[in-house]
Amino acid sequence: MNAPQQFPFARQSAGPAPLRRPGSIRRTTSIDSDWPDGLGQPWRMTGRARDLLTPAAGDAVALAAADFRIRTSPMREIMEIAATPDHPRLHEMVGVRAGGASRHALAATLGDIRGTPIFQLLDDFAGASLVAGWNWSRWTDDWQKRMAGNSQQSTAGKKGRMVNICTGFTEGASSLSDDGSVDHANQSSTEVGPLVNPDDPVGWHEMAEQQGRPMARRARRIDIWRDEGVLKVDAGFQDSGPNPQGTRTAIHEYRVYAEIDEADDTLLSLQVLPLILPFRECPGASIKASRMVGEPVHGFRQSVLDTLIGTVGCTHLNDVLRAFADVPTLARMLPK
Repeated sequence: MNAPQQFPFARQSAGPAPLRRPGSIRRTTSIDSDWPDGLGQPWRMTGRARDLLTPAAGDAVALAAADFRIRTSPMREIMEIAATPDHPRLHEMVGVRAGGASRHALAATLGDIRGTPIFQLLDDFAGASLVAGWNWSRWTDDWQKRMAGNSQQSTAGKKGRMVNICTGFTEGASSLSDDGSVDHANQSSTEVGPLVNPDDPVGWHEMAEQQGRPMARRARRIDIWRDEGVLKVDAGFQDSGPNPQGTRTAIHEYRVYAEIDEADDTLLSLQVLPLILPFRECPGASIKASRMVGEPVHGFRQSVLDTLIGTVGCTHLNDVLRAFADVPTLARMLPK
């Protein structure tokens, strides 16, 4: 068997968000996870989002905002849910388990609000809940045993067996133990600073303070602007949480640049920077992501999953690219 290609560990954050450009729209989202009753118990997820227009002149204008409150089981099933703005069918998401099931349920029940901040937040529930428990590794040595004892570990991969579910877990990778589970001894993470740029404090929506206990945050930023008939996109993504030293540790971070033909929504170019990733095989997904060039971005929520499947993709990079499906909707709010 040939071992998958390895790369140097990705351990360099992009730092705070760039300054907003005049004539641009920025969408920011965050999903915070907190375990008031401890690991292995139901936990709280709080999502926030905002679309912010920065005109060529004058003050920034908030175009839309959204939030959700979800109580999820250790098996990542939605036990309680509330959102602003509300939706008459939102209650139908109760009992749905994160992953493909939650994405299918979301499309079936709330498909009429695709492109909105609240749809993006709810779509991100699957990925955010998958990785959130990792932050406990910063706080306790027996976190894996406690997760396994409450069956939470079996929600990832095929009952905890991760072989070939993504580029980083290709068969033979350094990320895998002999039984196909994750080998956390070979896992890397990186200390990171704030996402908010001190020279642009309104560049992010307000986020709660996280400190002093195990918590997690999935944060996403998408900047969009026009340049001679082409839509330019600069996106950032990070999974992080506080550590006992009083700073923050990240397990995933990507920066993605793209150009999109505004006339037909076709992806013209794509550059993916793997900044922080847990295993040496993970950066390989950034190379394979170029297969999406030439595809219409409005269909990315499904076409990314169809194209960058299994060992061709990265679960978290796929989520970054899937969010590009909302670029055409946001672009329509750009000033001419």
